[in-house]
Amino acid sequence: MNIDRAVLAFAGTMILASVALAYFVSPYWLWLAVFVGANLLQSSFTGFCPLARILARFGLQPGCAFPGRS
Repeated sequence: MNIDRAVLAFAGTMILASVALAYFVSPYWLWLAVFVGANLLQSSFTGFCPLARILARFGLQPGCAFPGRS
């Protein structure tokens, strides 16, 4: 798995968890989905993703969207 796929998998997991928590616990959990979506949007324009940098330090190979930077 490369960094791009790991970022997408993590973001999808966090959004699904946010929706489930909003349904079962409190609607305030939807702010987590808003945060994840905003982070995905800004990283599409800037190319900067904090999670991508963390995953690169763990040794995952870069993909096309987040080239290897340390």
